[in-house]
Amino acid sequence: MPDPTAPPGAPSAPPTPPVPLTALLAREDLGLRLVAGLPESGSADDVRIQWVHTSEMADPYPYLLGGELLLTAGVLLKDPEMYAARVVEAGGAAIGFGVAPVYDTVPDALVAACERRGLPLLEVPPQTPFTAIARAVWGLMAQARLREVRRVSEAQQGLAGAAARPDPVPAVLQQLASRLGGWAVLLAPDGSALHVAGRAPSREAREAVGRLARVVSPEPDGAEPADETATSPAFRAATARTESGAPGSAARRAPSSATDTVGETHLAAYALGGGEGLVLGVAAEGREPGGHTVAGVAVVLLSLLTAPHQGADASGRTAALVRLLLGGTPADVVRDLGPGPWTVVHGTRPGQPDRIAASALGAALGSTLVDTDGETVRILLSGDRRIEPQPGWTLGVSAPATAEELDTADAAAARALRRAEATRVPLARQRDAGLGELVAPDEAAVHARTLLAPVADSPVLTETLRVWLSLHGSWDRTAVALGVHRNTVRQRIARCGTLLGVDLDDADVRMELWFALRYA
Repeated sequence: MPDPTAPPGAPSAPPTPPVPLTALLAREDLGLRLVAGLPESGSADDVRIQWVHTSEMADPYPYLLGGELLLTAGVLLKDPEMYAARVVEAGGAAIGFGVAPVYDTVPDALVAACERRGLPLLEVPPQTPFTAIARAVWGLMAQARLREVRRVSEAQQGLAGAAARPDPVPAVLQQLASRLGGWAVLLAPDGSALHVAGRAPSREAREAVGRLARVVSPEPDGAEPADETATSPAFRAATARTESGAPGSAARRAPSSATDTVGETHLAAYALGGGEGLVLGVAAEGREPGGHTVAGVAVVLLSLLTAPHQGADASGRTAALVRLLLGGTPADVVRDLGPGPWTVVHGTRPGQPDRIAASALGAALGSTLVDTDGETVRILLSGDRRIEPQPGWTLGVSAPATAEELDTADAAAARALRRAEATRVPLARQRDAGLGELVAPDEAAVHARTLLAPVADSPVLTETLRVWLSLHGSWDRTAVALGVHRNTVRQRIARCGTLLGVDLDDADVRMELWFALRYA
C-alpha cells in the first residue's frame, strides 16, 4: 500500500510484481556480486526491484521514482557520499556499478557510503551490458506475473466450487484461508464472528481485524471506541489510509476495505454488499502477489451468498419457473415473471463467459432472468426497452414479443448475434418483417417447406444458406459467423445449389430462398 505520509501525486509502485534482489544475484549469466549495503534485516530477500534505470548524472535524485536498480559506470561520480545519500533519499532499491570503462573496481568510498546506509551495491562485471540486466529484470517480472495470474485463476476456481457446496459460506471462508495461508472470519455488524476458518492469529491481530471492521462499517457519529486499543497508532494509521471524509467533518463515507499490520501479520477487512452490514476479515503471515484479488473474489461471492432473501418479485419468478418445469406453458406462467412485452438478448464475449459474468451482463441490462451454456448468454427482459451495447460483449437483440412468441424471439436474437459477430459490430437487432407481412404465415410456411424440401434433412446446409444469404453472399463473413473455413462455405453453398436445382447467382432466386427460410 502507498505510504500514507507521501505527498499528493507521489508515484506509486507499478502493477508488475517486484523482483527480489536475490533472484537477480542468482543469475550466473550476469555475474553480479553484492559488495556492500545489506538492509537492516541482513537479507537480500527483503530488497525488491521495481524497475531498472541507467543514469550517469552526478545527482540522480531528480530522475528516480523509487524502487529502482540504478545502473551507472560512475562517469560523473565526484562525491560518493552525496551520491549514495541522494539515491537513498529518492527511495532507490540498489546501485549496480559497472567496473568498465571508467573504473577498474568499485570505488572504496562508494562501498563505505552504501554500507553505512544499508543501500545494496552490486558490482557489474565488464562482460555484462546494462541492457542484459534490464532484460533479466523484465523477464523475472514476467515470470512473477504469470505465477500470480495462475495463482489467482486457481483460487477463483476453488472459491467458485466452494460457493456451490451445500454449506457455501463456511466453504468459501475455508477456501480463502487455505489460498491465503492464513485466517478468514465473517463478522456480524456487532463485531461477533459468524464463521471462522483457518489458523487463528494472535489475539492482538484478531482485535486489530475487529478495529478494521469498524473502519469499513463505522459506528454512528459520536460513538466512543469500544476499547482503548481503538486509538492505537496502528489503528489511526489504517484509518488515515482509508477514511474519505474531510478533516474535522462530522460524518464520513465508509471505505470498502482497510488494511493494517501487526508484527509480520498482514490484516485486511472488506465490507460485503447486500446491505446486511457484514464484514470479511483476513489475516496472513505473508503478502503474496494477487492476494488482494483473491480476497476480492471471495467478497463478491460472500456478498451474493449472504444477500437478503428474495423479495416478492423474485419469489413469483421462482414459482413461475417451477410451474413451467412441472408442465405449464409459457403463456400460463409468464405473467408472474413481469409485464410484457418480452425481449430476448443473446451475448458472447472473448473467452467462455462464466455465471458471474453472465449475471453481471444481466444486471447491466436490468434483468435477473439469465442463462448461459458456457458460450452464449441468454437474457429475458420484460417491458419495451432500448438495449444499448455493453463493453466487451457482442449482443443480438430480438424485437419485443408476446409470451407465445418467445421461441421465435429467441431464434431471432440468435440470428442477430450471428450477424453482429460476422459484421464485427457490438450489437445487432432483429430486422423488421417488411414485405413478409403481406403474405399469410400459413401459406408462406407451405411454400417454404416445398421450396426447401431438398435440403430440409440437412440443418447444416440450411443454416449455412441462411447465414450466407443474410450476409449478401459474403464467403468470408459467413465463415466467421459459422466458425468454419471459407472453402467449407463455398462447398456447402454449391451443394445447396445442386440439391435445390437453382442458380444462386440469380438475385430473384436468392430473394425467394431468403423469404422461404424466414418461414422454414
